[in-house]
Amino acid sequence: MTQSISPSSNTPDNFNSQLSWDNADLIVAYLKALKVEYIFSVPGGAIEPLYNAIARNQPHGGPKVIVARHESGAAFMAEGYARETGKLGVCCATTGPGSTNLLTGVASAYADNIPMLVITAQTPLPKFGKNALQESSCTAIDTVGIFRYCTTYNTLISHAEQINTKLVAAIMSAFRAPNGPAHISIPSDILREQATKLPTFNPNNLMNEITLVDDLAISKLVDILTSSKRIALFLGRDCGKAINAIIEFAELTNAAITTGPAAKRWIDCFHPQYHGVFGFAGHESAENALLDDSVDTIIAIGTQISELGTNGWSNSLLSEKLVHIDEINEHFARTPMAKHHICGDLSAIFQQLNSNIKQGIKWGKSWGSSKITKQHFLEQKAICGPQVQLNLPKSCYSDALPLKPQRVVVEFAKHIPAEYRLHFDAGNVWAWFTHYHQTSNTLGHYHIAMGFGSMGWAIGAAVGNCIGSGKPSVCITGDGSYLMAGQEITTALQHQLPVIYVVFNDSALGMVKHGQKLGGAEQIGFELPIINYAKMAEAMGIEGIQIKTVDELMNINWHRLGSKQAPTMIDLHIDPTEIPPMGQRVKGLANQSATPGG
Repeated sequence: MTQSISPSSNTPDNFNSQLSWDNADLIVAYLKALKVEYIFSVPGGAIEPLYNAIARNQPHGGPKVIVARHESGAAFMAEGYARETGKLGVCCATTGPGSTNLLTGVASAYADNIPMLVITAQTPLPKFGKNALQESSCTAIDTVGIFRYCTTYNTLISHAEQINTKLVAAIMSAFRAPNGPAHISIPSDILREQATKLPTFNPNNLMNEITLVDDLAISKLVDILTSSKRIALFLGRDCGKAINAIIEFAELTNAAITTGPAAKRWIDCFHPQYHGVFGFAGHESAENALLDDSVDTIIAIGTQISELGTNGWSNSLLSEKLVHIDEINEHFARTPMAKHHICGDLSAIFQQLNSNIKQGIKWGKSWGSSKITKQHFLEQKAICGPQVQLNLPKSCYSDALPLKPQRVVVEFAKHIPAEYRLHFDAGNVWAWFTHYHQTSNTLGHYHIAMGFGSMGWAIGAAVGNCIGSGKPSVCITGDGSYLMAGQEITTALQHQLPVIYVVFNDSALGMVKHGQKLGGAEQIGFELPIINYAKMAEAMGIEGIQIKTVDELMNINWHRLGSKQAPTMIDLHIDPTEIPPMGQRVKGLANQSATPGG
């Protein structure tokens, strides 16, 4: 017989006192110790014991449940919450189809290195191998096996005694570089059992970040820089915490700055040394900056070296000029041609580099200046205004109807408040905003998930981000993605969240349509019905706004929409004939044998 227990004197203060603990209570206690505020989920029979524990612990400050409309939406919400807060994103689902529905969201978090704890249920142990309803054990639809390749840690808890050890291992794995989702699957009978051990977890001891710096590697880079005449930088998505030191380095060395699509969130697009995005939907100026004959050292920083982020592993970037600096050693496998690699904490590395650079400048060392002089840039900016983009095509200022998507992007960049969080879904909006969205905002509120490219990601992530930040979120998506996952707008409605959904409505799967046309493929399978998404939202009790003219576009009151305690739907009709800047993606699909550096 299992002995009833109660918290002992060495139990952390923030654990709930009660006469007895189920193993599900034990899990909730760990999450509470980590200051996890929310669990994103869809309920079901086998996961019910965990819901019971959450309900018991909520009056004592335990995490709350956010019920999504689909398990993939729950995973996207957990991912968006983790991106915004830096805390562990937690999602859970019942056994069988509940678990498999999580898969796309978990894979997306894995591809983008987002720390998450994924909890799935199993049928009771005695039912394993008996073809029980929704059985997902190793002898049925093996969900633990399915999650194996998209998690940093993946296990079945087959005995109650494993919970403490495996749960701690999962949490630590989620935050160990490279970050990612960790998965534990628990039979419902184990969740219901009374706990025989209390939590002994001290997050302050186990979750501390380790700062590593390779002094010898930095010394070698200083030697390389000393002999360099002109430097160019390529910034990846992981530069955020070190961006100030990186920009200081660029300014000290007069380096040309380029970014991947996901890294533009960290850069002032009006910085005189910024040459734009290199990679998918990027800019010719960025390509030219890296190809400049006078550049003899290219430094890639905090980048996975992905296909979309590097123009299909272009030789413009991946050449013998390359130095690769990253916190994750495995990323170097994609830059074997580089003349030098440094692995370590980016902030510490660039602080040390800047100290050396300043010393070198004192002794007379200098590097070639940018072809765009700072004075010329400031003069142009003074003429055009601080929020007016430079050197954009006429389509960005066109009054033509249907609305040009380029014009929409430019107006959004000018008028959406800086504190709003932006989320861009997979599809044509990737291309439009990567190429034409230019602001001086360096707060990192521009979110894009290009690792796995999941349609519908932004729809859920915007909800999780809004919950985590307490600030308005803007989800910009296509009509195809919205039809796939748009039901999550009702989650925002239920929780009174100021999430502003903008659907680029062209009655098509736009990236499919234009990709087929650009690639010379048959035009098939891209058509969508004509739908009034504003009316669709109104049927759910949500404010719907239809935008078809320039005046309507200019009159969007972003401050009013963000101050509401409710979501909004903006049904925005765009010109379906405008071709997004996605030529590189089409080339990548045509070149199936492309390899890094090739």
